Amino acid sequence: MQFVQLAILNLRRHLIRTLIGGAGITFGVIAMLCVVTILQGAVRMFERILSSDSEMIIFERNVSDLFFSNVPEDSIREINQLEGIARVEPALFGIVSSEESPVVTCFGISRQSTRLSQATWLEGSHQQFLDQGDQGNQVVLGKRAANFMEATMGEEVVVGHQRFRVAGIIETKNGFEDGGVFMPLAVCQKYFHKEGVASVATVKLLDKSRASEVKRIIEAQFPNLIALENEEFSQNYSQFRILKITSWLVGGIAFLLGGLSVANTMILAVFGRIREIAILRVNGFSRQQVAGLIFGESLLVALMGVLVGTFLSVGALHLLKSLPTLQGYIDTRLDPLLLLAAMGMAFVTGLAGALYPAYYAMKIRPADALRFE
Repeated sequence: MQFVQLAILNLRRHLIRTLIGGAGITFGVIAMLCVVTILQGAVRMFERILSSDSEMIIFERNVSDLFFSNVPEDSIREINQLEGIARVEPALFGIVSSEESPVVTCFGISRQSTRLSQATWLEGSHQQFLDQGDQGNQVVLGKRAANFMEATMGEEVVVGHQRFRVAGIIETKNGFEDGGVFMPLAVCQKYFHKEGVASVATVKLLDKSRASEVKRIIEAQFPNLIALENEEFSQNYSQFRILKITSWLVGGIAFLLGGLSVANTMILAVFGRIREIAILRVNGFSRQQVAGLIFGESLLVALMGVLVGTFLSVGALHLLKSLPTLQGYIDTRLDPLLLLAAMGMAFVTGLAGALYPAYYAMKIRPADALRFE
């Protein structure tokens, strides 16, 4: 206990230097928690778009991005007739711009799609949309899309280079869908010049336990397509892997800078206390105890950085989520494993930053140090 009190006393004596060292760890924790949480949240939201009450997703083999995938409608109809399949829903993705927003995501779906039936209809209704058939260029807007387009039911909106009549406004729990435009599949195909194809097809199974069997049948009959279970897709889709790797790299670099900050702080602490360390040695402190004191101070700095960084990260995520333009896109839930990883990296960084200062302190000879000016 006295050992800890001595470490705390040393840190308090040089408070500004301690705060600067802790700030490095703090920024590392903030960078990791915020960046990883935001990107993982974005991945989860896109996963929910693709799953859409289904267990499997089908897309074109050997494509780098689903926006470039082409799944023929004829193949989708044949897959829908296979044994063990409850339904297959096509979806066509496209990105355009509008006067109010540089990027608008368009979803080409069937009018009977569960995406619409499970959404909350703020204006219009799913049944009215079904009754309208395929007459005219009619679209359904997500709540956020309707807000930035300043559109209401029955009005015409400009999406890209065409005008569409608003047949309904819906609210979902997904930020991407809330900021998107839902088009009947045929309208979307014509708009993006992709007649007869969809980007993906989501599959609802009658029996989830037969997923592997159904997947093998689909890939055998349609060699240009690939079928993956939702979890399998999340783990293997290249764009998701890139996002996850990028987030961890950003966090790792931030912690590296934090480690340099801690190392600088502890080096200054050792050089500023050479005579003090010599007195400790004369009074019976061993080399190991001196090194332990340096490591202890470094770990306390890391602990301070973890606590402050976690608090600020939670606040930053809630602040971002409260911004109107980001509502629905930011997920403020901190993954417990991510939090443990950040804590572990902070303490490892703190220990690594103290290695050289501790080694130098162990080498100090009391007789020479007492003469140090």
